[in-house]
Amino acid sequence: MLPATQRVTYRQEKRAILLSAAVGILLLLIKFTAYALTGSSAIFSDALEQIVNVMASGFALYAIILAHAPADEKHPYGHGKVEFLSAGFEGGLILLASIVIFFKAIEQIINKTPLTQLDFGAALIALAMIVNGAVGMFLIRRGKTTGSLVLEADGWHLLSDAVTSLVVLGALILIHFTQWRYVDPISAMGIAIYIVFVARKLLKRSTAGLMDEQDIEDARAISAILDSHIGQHAKSPAICSYHKLRHRHSGRYHWVDFHIMVPAGLSIDEGHRIASAIEFEIETLLGEGNATAHIEPCVDPQCGGCLKSESPR
Repeated sequence: MLPATQRVTYRQEKRAILLSAAVGILLLLIKFTAYALTGSSAIFSDALEQIVNVMASGFALYAIILAHAPADEKHPYGHGKVEFLSAGFEGGLILLASIVIFFKAIEQIINKTPLTQLDFGAALIALAMIVNGAVGMFLIRRGKTTGSLVLEADGWHLLSDAVTSLVVLGALILIHFTQWRYVDPISAMGIAIYIVFVARKLLKRSTAGLMDEQDIEDARAISAILDSHIGQHAKSPAICSYHKLRHRHSGRYHWVDFHIMVPAGLSIDEGHRIASAIEFEIETLLGEGNATAHIEPCVDPQCGGCLKSESPR
């Protein structure tokens, strides 16, 4: 059973991704209608990316449900890393779509496919652009609020799709005024190149999470807490030093472990109290997470923390 706050977060994320999926299916129909009417490679590129949106939303829904599942015997660290897998899946689909778009544009250049009903196609693409942009910004804000990489990744993808639609719209307007049909396949190629960079960003973030890459901001924040408990003006509970600080993400969940040095004369109860207080402080800072401190006796005879301690050495 999830805690009350996590249940609220889960419901918010689930509703957001269901909204994304529903809107994605509607826009998919709109964009392929526009492509069927116009025969435009640029519109085809936009419609193909919309297929990726729908498939990614389906996987994202599964990832959100699994990520909120509690830890079990087979997964003692929880299921949070599925969020990184979801981002990687979406990045891979985008990369595949870029290849298909590129070859479709080349095919249009070779076959000299005629374009028709560009005005109606442009109106449909403009509608899709506005909707995708609005839903994308909503998902990014909700993802940042709840700490969901899945929602953020989906939101950025929808925003990139809105940018794609803007390029398509510009190409259709240019074709209308210049009658230069090569604007269409050239625009499609440009879109293919652009979404390669979007895919690269998602794949890089996914790989970093799966490989337990250290988060620089988390490292600074955790170190600042530990540093505040050391030295002449250390806040309570004071420690002598710390080392072997490690931390990683399992989706939105943080895992932190570190070693702290305390005066050798402290009792087990006192050492445990110090460790628990610092662990709680770190967990409060990070939100969803678990911090574990390993206690060691200080061996430095000139340690200021030991000399200040009232406990015998």
